[in-house]
Amino acid sequence: MKNKFLMVAWGLIFLSAPVAAQTVYDAAKFVDKDLNGTARFVSMGGAMSALGGDISTMNTNPGGIGIYRSSDLQTTFGLSAYNSKSKTLDGTYKKDDLRGDFDQIGFVYSSKIGNTTALRYVNFGFNYRRAKSFYRKQRFSGGLGDFTQTLQMAQQADGIKYDAWDNAFENDEIGWLSAIGYYGAVIDPVGENEEYIGMYDQGLGQLDVEERGGLDEYSFNLGLNFNDRVYLGFTLGINDMKYRKYTYYVEDYPGTQLEGYDLASWNRIVGTGVNFKLGAIFRPFEDSPFRFGLAVHSPTFYDLEYKTSARLTSTVLDASDGNLYDYDVYTPEQISSRGEMVRPFKLNTPWLFNVSVASTVGSMFAFDAEYEYEDYSKLKFKDVDGYDEYMDFENSTRSMLKAVSTFKVGAEFKPIPEFGIRAGYNYRTAIFNDNAYKDLPYYSIQTDTDYANTGDRHTVTFGVGYRGSMFYADLAYKFDTYNSNMYPFVVKQGNVIYPSASSVTKVTNSRSQALLTLGVRF
Repeated sequence: MKNKFLMVAWGLIFLSAPVAAQTVYDAAKFVDKDLNGTARFVSMGGAMSALGGDISTMNTNPGGIGIYRSSDLQTTFGLSAYNSKSKTLDGTYKKDDLRGDFDQIGFVYSSKIGNTTALRYVNFGFNYRRAKSFYRKQRFSGGLGDFTQTLQMAQQADGIKYDAWDNAFENDEIGWLSAIGYYGAVIDPVGENEEYIGMYDQGLGQLDVEERGGLDEYSFNLGLNFNDRVYLGFTLGINDMKYRKYTYYVEDYPGTQLEGYDLASWNRIVGTGVNFKLGAIFRPFEDSPFRFGLAVHSPTFYDLEYKTSARLTSTVLDASDGNLYDYDVYTPEQISSRGEMVRPFKLNTPWLFNVSVASTVGSMFAFDAEYEYEDYSKLKFKDVDGYDEYMDFENSTRSMLKAVSTFKVGAEFKPIPEFGIRAGYNYRTAIFNDNAYKDLPYYSIQTDTDYANTGDRHTVTFGVGYRGSMFYADLAYKFDTYNSNMYPFVVKQGNVIYPSASSVTKVTNSRSQALLTLGVRF
């Protein structure tokens, strides 16, 4: 085929431009953390906020470190099996991935103050953990019905003057999805009112999504023990974010003016965040092991950078000469005078509140139950100077996301003092409202249009552990699963949202993880 149009667009990106570098779907990934930590903590479903005495509790209830009466050093390794099953119109697509994990390392230094003073112990702790794994692969494939991604491109382009396309990637009023569609000749101008149309409907589409990276959390803790009945704690957390996403989307229209096109998008979000946590455990009755815990987590204040690039290739029939032409379009990737092209932004996550109760029965049995609450609709995007982002982001957050509740229960049984058997369960309600969709502003630089509305999350855990005079070892198994509805794009007609009509893909995501913790107490 004759190559009529080959364009590489390098655009100057001004920091004063709108920071439309993210959506609520990106932010929700960073707030929704995994159940991870020591094998003992995981095997009890993460329900140890009132029991305390485990390094991982500094990330849920910092007061749990105050219960330590000896120093502790430990590390945790894991092996994870990721599974994704997508039910498409063309059948069922399965993807499995096996990965080794370094999940946690930490220590507690315990300092005894006295037996008669109100303050009995002052403990200091540090812990690293992999708070979130982003590894996931998904696929959509099938007919598109009456809608197509080109309609979303055309809707983003509506209102753009025809002469503005000459420098589209330099214009902060033009979204990159519409620009790449215009230069690739998959959307066309119509009439005299700056309106645009997508080429065809009733096509066939296929989407492959691959995500990589993780969220690492570094925690510094101070725990206090008062009279062996009140335990207070403070944790300073530093988060390190590394997230990558690659999407490859294809639409085919054999025998039409638009033979078809494919759109590849590369996205990366990196940066750091800081938060603090306050917690307390109270034993209200001197002769009873019953205790309850309270904890509050501040928002995580992230400073992040977003980088994106995309490539669209298409084959289009020119009605004037009857020939097929290939188009090859790139978005900006580098700016020679300023280095790598990035869009900085800030993200503030919501507050988290935790309440818990726990007790022991002699030295053989212990249990813990707790409840956590986060209002995801309180997520805030800010610009590089710390000012609230544009109102459309705030409105989008409130309408797409909702408050989330998490219920945890865990128990441990010790038939002999050296050996423990544990089990736990987590239930987490859905993050997204039923009618949520990925709302790209008209000036957005994002070109990946897919999104997935995840449902409730269930996690089942169990494990065993050995305790010697100094050395200990714990094993845990975790099975985590949730369903989601995946869409390749969304089309808006007036006030009505059409999430790609019949092209919804039912996806079941699961992760099996085995954990081993080795440690010494001294």
